[in-house]
Amino acid sequence: MSLFSELKLRGRHIIGPVLGICAISYFGYHAINGHRGLLALRQLTHRVEMARLQFNDINAERQILENRVRMLSPGSLDADMLDERARIMLNYGYADDIVVLPDITVFAPESNSAKNSVNNNVGKGEAVD
Repeated sequence: MSLFSELKLRGRHIIGPVLGICAISYFGYHAINGHRGLLALRQLTHRVEMARLQFNDINAERQILENRVRMLSPGSLDADMLDERARIMLNYGYADDIVVLPDITVFAPESNSAKNSVNNNVGKGEAVD
């Protein structure tokens, strides 16, 4: 037998498994790396989770806004609270109101000018707190 006829005879037995291995390799590659493969599924799952978190944040903000709007309805509106908020927001007050202003030096850090005035008073025999 010649070489060509030998290859033709054995080729019939080999061509099926070779095509099967090629098909399995092709579909296996695309099952992992394709547009709808496992890697794409993982990315989509991550995007869905991020969208759910964003939805929960927006929904919580919506609930807060709905509650604030519900408090403005005529049935649940407190006239005293409305009057108080309006005077605070508009900076109005009655003539007989007592205004208590907080000491801002307690809440604010010391400035250099305040430190210098304290240091200047030390030498003059004044007490320093």
